[in-house]
Amino acid sequence: MNKILPLRTTNYALRTKHGFTLVETMVAISLLTIAIVAPMTLTTQSLSSAYYARDQITAFHLAQEAIESVRHARDRNVLKNALGIPTDLLAGIPPSGTPFYIDTTDNDLMTSCSGACPALRKNAGLYGYDPTWTPTYFTRTVIATFVPGSDNNEVNVTVRVEWQTGSFNTRFFTISDNLFRWVRDGSA
Repeated sequence: MNKILPLRTTNYALRTKHGFTLVETMVAISLLTIAIVAPMTLTTQSLSSAYYARDQITAFHLAQEAIESVRHARDRNVLKNALGIPTDLLAGIPPSGTPFYIDTTDNDLMTSCSGACPALRKNAGLYGYDPTWTPTYFTRTVIATFVPGSDNNEVNVTVRVEWQTGSFNTRFFTISDNLFRWVRDGSA
């Protein structure tokens, strides 16, 4: 009688074809990790750049707002002179060269800074210094000085807005503009 013996492979190559080796598994895991981590890193960097751009635009608008507030005060003073009320070009603005901050939500109130200027606060898209509003990480410092040799007819206004986004270094944006006496009123 013929006995049927179980199939037995003695060839080593046939026995190892059924599974993955440890090296193949490690290579597959490495490729999968790279495929997941690379897009996540790119997304993180893109979000960081977007936040920086948002803050830089906000800083620009805050700086321009301060320039416009000083321009408003200058125009008010020039018009007073034109109406016969002798007024200095920088009346209502802290002394020449003194750092100050402007609260545009409070009739362009300009206050000298003792030390560092306070951080701006925010409420419903408005920036100001109301203590009940939410603190922000923006600080705006304004300096207005007469331009030498202009006979007090020209004022240089420099605004510096500083902020810190996340764990990055403190960033800043500086804007400067010269404002002229635009009416010859005889007071200069």
